[in-house]
Amino acid sequence: MYRYALAAAMLAALSSWPPAYAATARDKMVTCKFGADDQHLQGKARSAFMKKCMSDTDEPRGASTAPGAPARH
Repeated sequence: MYRYALAAAMLAALSSWPPAYAATARDKMVTCKFGADDQHLQGKARSAFMKKCMSDTDEPRGASTAPGAPARH
């Protein structure tokens, strides 16, 4: 019984840690700045890119959904 209680306590403690793949705000800022520099963006275009890049939304990547675009499988 002691073993099960210990296992449950360990699981609870480990499940509260953030995932190892989570990017910090600082990491994300460095990545976004690199992208803006790579595209040679300046002014409003850079500001818009940085704002979109730093947002916490995920964009699905994959086949184009534009009308008339061939579907990729």
